[in-house]
Amino acid sequence: MDFEPFLSDLAEILELDRAALTEEYPLDDTNWDSLAVVSTIASIDESFGLALPGDPLRACQSVGDLLRLIREAARER
Repeated sequence: MDFEPFLSDLAEILELDRAALTEEYPLDDTNWDSLAVVSTIASIDESFGLALPGDPLRACQSVGDLLRLIREAARER
């Protein structure tokens, strides 16, 4: 899976520099609010063709958690 386009979108959503987004980056240090979650759902759909619900995304605490969630959803497809 190529996560680069998604990570670029995520950096824009969170108003961060792309280089700052490592898997360890804590989402609590960002504007990870309901608007960011909705925008991330749209980005995941566009990047990977996956429709993820908001609750699991809101539960993510780091960028790595988001990537793991996407990988798991892709495997289940």
